[in-house]
Amino acid sequence: MDVKNAFLNGDLTEEVCMQPLPGSSVLSNKAKYTSDLLARAGLTNCKTATTSIDPQTRLTPLEGSLLFDATKYRQLVGSLVYLTITRPDIAYVVHIVSQFMAAPRSPHYNALIRILRYLKGTLFHGLHYFAQSSLQLHVFSDADWAGDPTDRRFTTGFCFFLGNSLIAWRSKKQTLVARSSTEAEYSALTDTTQELVWLRWLLFDMGVSHSAATNLYCDNQSAI
Repeated sequence: MDVKNAFLNGDLTEEVCMQPLPGSSVLSNKAKYTSDLLARAGLTNCKTATTSIDPQTRLTPLEGSLLFDATKYRQLVGSLVYLTITRPDIAYVVHIVSQFMAAPRSPHYNALIRILRYLKGTLFHGLHYFAQSSLQLHVFSDADWAGDPTDRRFTTGFCFFLGNSLIAWRSKKQTLVARSSTEAEYSALTDTTQELVWLRWLLFDMGVSHSAATNLYCDNQSAI
């Protein structure tokens, strides 16, 4: 009998109050999580990296030697996936290393270590939300063309801002192979628009209506 989640099926009649511990914050609760992650990886005293990935890195499934024990790799990647909830700056690179969970190799592990070194130098980076920010929604969309060297598929990404506050983001490899950068960007715009329509309805249900069109930004002139 599963009783750990039994409360999810009941109605609470009491008033429940939740308050963070004195001196704590989400940013400091996340800094500790990252520090513990670095300790588990044995990188507490490692040098920091200014970027989360080398721009010239192109990981493939067969390059390099297989890791003797893939357990540590999978555990670290899983922890990083959780961290992307508040660290959108690593969403893309975590998306890359998570593709090799089944059979990780030495270059994949090196890329993983690079992410952790970057996190060590950015422990207190995070999302900041401002009470005086406007409720105007605007969106940025982008894609790479044939970015995966193995299957030539492209990765799309978007981020949604409500005023100055980042509220939604995604990095995802598509199932299609685009024949041009224009097609890749246009496909990314399509996915972003679908998310945008849903998000506008969600905000409307929360009492935030947008009567005007939402600005959707793209840097590809042909797609525009």
